[in-house]
Amino acid sequence: MAKDVLCEVNSCKYWAAGNQCNASSIYVVNNRGKSAHNAEETDCKTFESKI
Repeated sequence: MAKDVLCEVNSCKYWAAGNQCNASSIYVVNNRGKSAHNAEETDCKTFESKI
């Protein structure tokens, strides 16, 4: 498992200084319902807005 998960989405409540993700787990899914072939075909379901 990765020790550090980097994230640039500073509007997420799990975003921390240094672009660190401080969520206890990360959930990523295919956004088109089929096998992903590149990053654009995935979505982070862990995202929660700070607002």
